[in-house]
Amino acid sequence: MVETRLIDGKAFAEGMRARLKEDVAAFVRETGVTPGLAVVLVGEDPASAVYVRNKGKQTVEAGMASLEHKLPADTPQDEVLALVRALNADSSVHGILVQLPLPASIDAQAVLATIDPAKDVDGFHVVNAGRLAVGLDALVPCTPLGCVMLLKDVLGSLAGLEAVVVGRSNIVGKPLAQLLLREDATVTIAHSRTRDLPGVCRRADILIGAVGRPEMIRGDWIKPGATVIDVGINRVAGVDGKARLVGDVAFDEAQGIAGAITPVPGGVGPMTIACLLANTLTAAKRQVGAD
Repeated sequence: MVETRLIDGKAFAEGMRARLKEDVAAFVRETGVTPGLAVVLVGEDPASAVYVRNKGKQTVEAGMASLEHKLPADTPQDEVLALVRALNADSSVHGILVQLPLPASIDAQAVLATIDPAKDVDGFHVVNAGRLAVGLDALVPCTPLGCVMLLKDVLGSLAGLEAVVVGRSNIVGKPLAQLLLREDATVTIAHSRTRDLPGVCRRADILIGAVGRPEMIRGDWIKPGATVIDVGINRVAGVDGKARLVGDVAFDEAQGIAGAITPVPGGVGPMTIACLLANTLTAAKRQVGAD
């Protein structure tokens, strides 16, 4: 048994946002420009609505302008694309985020591809994904960026450590692997079809669950002393019948095995919005030619 450290993403994100607020204020003083983040929400998905509301609140608290565009679920794709193009052309908008998932009638890839890569603060545009892959400066997806920040806070240098990312999505798994490679970690991307997935996970000094399956990664899959980052947010029924949030890692089983682990909630989640705000400031600086 080892003593498992709880990685407090909420506290880290609060400190990050406090520093960011100072940076935004300095940027506004120097340039006269207020960074603007436009969020597009199509439909009434409850989780998305809560997330967008939190983004708006934290954007304003950081000293930025929050511009929300809420559209009905039956909005035609052409109208969504037209809105994105208008935001691309609006000099007061420095970051554009289209909240996913979109209604089934809308091609998400077509919408994301329409966002100006310079304003793509989610880091999902193929230009930013490609720049990240070849090691150039890019706007990086927020959740993977937050994961690496937490890892470096716990471990310092990641060089030479073996990292296993369970999940291969374009939103988390793939960009996270690229960021870990940039930190000189040795990276394996695993997934549901990986042979002997538990054995692959047991090799990891850094184990990241990003597969979207409740408590799929069991305690005996974890190498003793490993650092575990749980990206999953899954809603399941509790013993009392009420819904509760769990990650992709069986948290209780991981206690006493992992050296450090992020809780769900309160781990990676708060980092995502903090990194979104940081990306918005970075985008604004680049667009006005500031350092």
